[in-house]
This record gives sequence, C-alpha cells and structure tokens, in this order.
Amino acid sequence: MSVRQTRRQAAQAAAAESFKVASDGTADQIAMNGNGNGAPVTEASEDGPKENIFLFWPNIIGYSRIVLAIASLYYMPLHPRTCSLLYSVSCLLDALDGYAARAFEQSTRFGAVLDMVTDRCTTSCLLVFLSCAFPRWTIVFQMLLSLDFSSHYIHMYTTLTMAGSESSHKNVDESRSWILHLYYTNKTVLFVFCALNELFFIALYLLSFSSPLLSPSLLNSVSNSEAMQIQAGAQVNTSLLSHIFPNPYSAAALELARANKMDSTWPWILTAISFPVMAMKQFINIVQIVKASKWLAEGDLAMRKAQGLPRKKSKST
Repeated sequence: MSVRQTRRQAAQAAAAESFKVASDGTADQIAMNGNGNGAPVTEASEDGPKENIFLFWPNIIGYSRIVLAIASLYYMPLHPRTCSLLYSVSCLLDALDGYAARAFEQSTRFGAVLDMVTDRCTTSCLLVFLSCAFPRWTIVFQMLLSLDFSSHYIHMYTTLTMAGSESSHKNVDESRSWILHLYYTNKTVLFVFCALNELFFIALYLLSFSSPLLSPSLLNSVSNSEAMQIQAGAQVNTSLLSHIFPNPYSAAALELARANKMDSTWPWILTAISFPVMAMKQFINIVQIVKASKWLAEGDLAMRKAQGLPRKKSKST
C-alpha cells in the first residue's frame, strides 16, 4: 500500500469520525430542545412560560390610572367634586403600583416609564385647565409645566446615558446630590412631596369654582339701553347673552358656569398647607436639571478626551 493511499484512508476515517461526532451532538441538541428542527431555544423557554410584561399587576394599575385621569378630564370643566375625586384616586394609585411591583417582584423598566409619563401628563392637563381658569397667571403655569417636563426628561436621559440602561433614575448617589438622594430613596419623603404638590393644584382647581366675580376682561361691552334690560329677577331676553358672551364655549361662559359652585374655605386651607411643599418640589426640579446637566457635561468631556479632542494645532513656521 502506497503512502498516498494510506494518507487518503486516514483522511476518510477522520472525516467519518467528525461527521459521527457532529451527528451525535446535533441529535443531542435536538433531543434537548425538543422542537424537532434542531433550532436553539432561548433560556426563557427552558426556564418556564413566557411572561407578558404588559399584564403585570403594577402595569394594570398604571392603565387604571390613565382611565381615571381621562374620566377626570371629562368632568373637569363643570363638575369639580367628581373631577377632584377621580383625579385624586388616580394620583393615589401611583403609590400602590410601587407596592405591587415589590410584592409580586414585577418591577420593570416599562412600568417605570409608564408611571413617569402618566404623572407628567396628568399634571400637565390640570395645569392647562388652570391656565384657562386663571388667565392672569398663565405664564406661571406655563413655566411650571416646562420645568416639570424638562427636569424629568433630562434626569432620565442622563441616567440612561451615564449609568447605563440597567440603572434606575431613582438611584441618585448621595455625593452627587444629597437632596435628590433623599427625595428618591426615602419613600415617605417622595410620597409626601408628590401628594402635596398635586394637592396644591387640585386646591387651585377648586378655587376656580368658588369665585363670586367674573373677569371683566372676558366680557364684551354692551350699550346702556341693553344693560338696562338685564335686571335682577326680571326675565332676560336670551338674545342679549350673545352680546355678553361671544359663544357658549368662551372663557367667559365657562367662568360664569364655574362661579359660586362651592365654598372657598377648604380650598384656601388646602392651598395654604400644600404651597410650601409645592414650592420645594419646584426647587428640587431645578436642582435636578442642574445636577443632570453637570453629569452629562462630565460625560461629554470624557468622550472628547477619549477622541483626542480638542486637537492641538500645529505651529506654523
């Protein structure tokens, strides 16, 4: 037998052995997978049934918050008691979903985002109504709305960028900001600040239904002869109302519908109690913007340094 034939036989034997080993491994893999096609399976299918994140209990509570908030918006223009009740329950459920997440071990990033987005949207809707109810203070409500959105957005974005997607926006290091660390890590402090902040705006909302006067700037001027026809206890010609209110959906018409619907005592008490906490909450939002901006700038400096920027300019001779 020549050397060439011996080498050919050895190569054929090695190929047959390799095919046998590969076949055995494939068979073992198919038997392990149990799906009949040899395709690898994910670890989730091996460990147990696939979970539906959208049906976790904390997220279901979050959906109910959205439904209650929408219902409160429906009653908001003319029904202060019903609206306040629905809105308050929606806000209180914000604390319940956190307990449910810990109790059922169902804390998810989707749930955290859903919770934050719901908070921002419900508060912004109420501030929009307050801007209509108190036109003189519109710019204040616009600034509060902008501050709320911007502070939470930049804080969330900075946390995801600098600390990674696995980090929570509530994990604030004490060395970076002790006030944010206390605000986010102490559940009692977080609940009190969020609850009284919302209570302040709800109290302002109730105050808009207790004013006995209309804003003169919202009314159209009428002639003396037409004004003489509008007397207390006398039947009013409804055609005259078109001279006072441009249309039934005007700000003046809604203000007239809200006037004297409830006593102002309790709304004023709630406003006085919750105002200091609301003001402190806005200060925390400002701190949140400043600290997040500095942290993001530190990341930009580190990235530019890694890229060799700024490049040194060569001296011209």
